[in-house]
Amino acid sequence: MTSAVRMDANRTPEAAETVLSVNNIEVVYDHVILVLKGVSLTVPKGGIVALLGANGAGKTTTLKAVSNLLRAERGEVTKGTIEFKGERVDKLSPNELVRRGCIQVLEGRHCFGHLTIEENLLTGAFTRKDGNAAIRRDLEAIYEYFPRLKQRRTSMAGYTSGGEQQMCAIGRAMMSRPSMILLDEPSMGLAPQIVEEIFEIVRILNSSEGVSFLLAEQNTNMALKYATYGYILETGRVVMDGPAQSLRENEDVKEFYLGVSEGDRKSFRAVKSYKRRKRWLA
Repeated sequence: MTSAVRMDANRTPEAAETVLSVNNIEVVYDHVILVLKGVSLTVPKGGIVALLGANGAGKTTTLKAVSNLLRAERGEVTKGTIEFKGERVDKLSPNELVRRGCIQVLEGRHCFGHLTIEENLLTGAFTRKDGNAAIRRDLEAIYEYFPRLKQRRTSMAGYTSGGEQQMCAIGRAMMSRPSMILLDEPSMGLAPQIVEEIFEIVRILNSSEGVSFLLAEQNTNMALKYATYGYILETGRVVMDGPAQSLRENEDVKEFYLGVSEGDRKSFRAVKSYKRRKRWLA
């Protein structure tokens, strides 16, 4: 696996070598339902970029547009381009994209419940051509990152905990030797302590293996703690982006995504009026 490539938290994605570039894409389902409207974002090599927003904002659709999984849900990118490592990839099949080094960990973990943890991990290597010895070495490396998985290696995945299944899903993705992982809602349904553990693993994989991450997450506070840069989606549009630290300090983000407000507490009616104000679009 590759050596680490660190990115300064104050640098924008444009200031570093870009591994993923999403350029003004629109996504339509069933030929009529417009879900994404001119979404653009970049992920730098060695960076962790957070895609934030409420449920239904378009985060998962954005990830599936990148990983080319939209067609299975009667969706398609109708405008714009997606480039990975400088090459356009929005017309590739999902397995071709995996071979190029970009893989998605789906929301809800989606482990093969009838297979053991180790069998699940080995399925992640199905595109590799470098032989069994290299695969076994990487499997042992995954167990070093996820010691809990080593303890449960012979257990059926369907009988393990939600946190262990999330670790298994990330470990399975790492077995493909990716340079980038699209991580969808890693905190969903997990206890706070396990969420912290999962994000720590993401940080370690990023720093130790040089894997870039684009993670979609509703837990804004946790995502901005570990990300280097963030984009906020609302109803299929990017309404704000910036270095993670700047977003954490932004008053609108504090109020509407982190649940922190300066001064007097606002009423629910005042909070709802935010959608009409669109202060950050002014």
